[in-house]
Amino acid sequence: MLRRVPPFRADHVGSLLRPAALKDARTRHARGEISKKDFRAAEDTAIEAVIAKQAAVGLRSATDGEFRRAMWHFDFLERLDGVESFPTDHGIRFQGGVETEAKGLRVTGKLGFSNHPMLDHLQFLAKHTRVTPKMTIPSPSVLHFRGGRKAVSQEVYPDMEEFYHDLGLAYAGAVQAFAAAGCRYLQLDETNLAYLCDSEQRENLAARGDDPDRLPGIYACMLNTAIEYRPPDMVITM
Repeated sequence: MLRRVPPFRADHVGSLLRPAALKDARTRHARGEISKKDFRAAEDTAIEAVIAKQAAVGLRSATDGEFRRAMWHFDFLERLDGVESFPTDHGIRFQGGVETEAKGLRVTGKLGFSNHPMLDHLQFLAKHTRVTPKMTIPSPSVLHFRGGRKAVSQEVYPDMEEFYHDLGLAYAGAVQAFAAAGCRYLQLDETNLAYLCDSEQRENLAARGDDPDRLPGIYACMLNTAIEYRPPDMVITM
């Protein structure tokens, strides 16, 4: 039987391969060779094409392919209140030797959610699709898991419990803002729970001062805080 509400039987998280023209436009924009307006036009064109492709294969939901994001998690997290990005010596290394941009995140102020460009991204997506528009953002645990205590200012958050509390509330604000903008299908991706089953990851976490046995409960609490006041007709998957 055909499902008319999400989650759908055929679905995807949200990130699709960038077309060559979009990658070229991003590079040229970073070099100052094209304007922000022209780069936005290249994004719009690529997104309209990928929305049409999803419709052509019969998907009941559509994403923008995350074509406006340089890195799917950094682009969301660094726009939260109290979070900033900074250059690092190396990026995230994947199997096969591929490495991301050398960049990290740190918490330098009180966490919160004031506004975010992805709310505009949602509205463009909704305007150009006839099916359910879907947005994906990293789960709150991503901000903690990769950096831990050293990525959180001890002056701002001497007690990590307050950090976890504020991060959950910041995400609650994000969920409510997406809902107010018309989003009814939101995915919180990479909850990090599977990592906590890996012996090597657990050893690394313990070595930096985290208790891997406590983190599942902490992460679950943040997720529950984030989605507690979502509208009844808003579907959130993880």
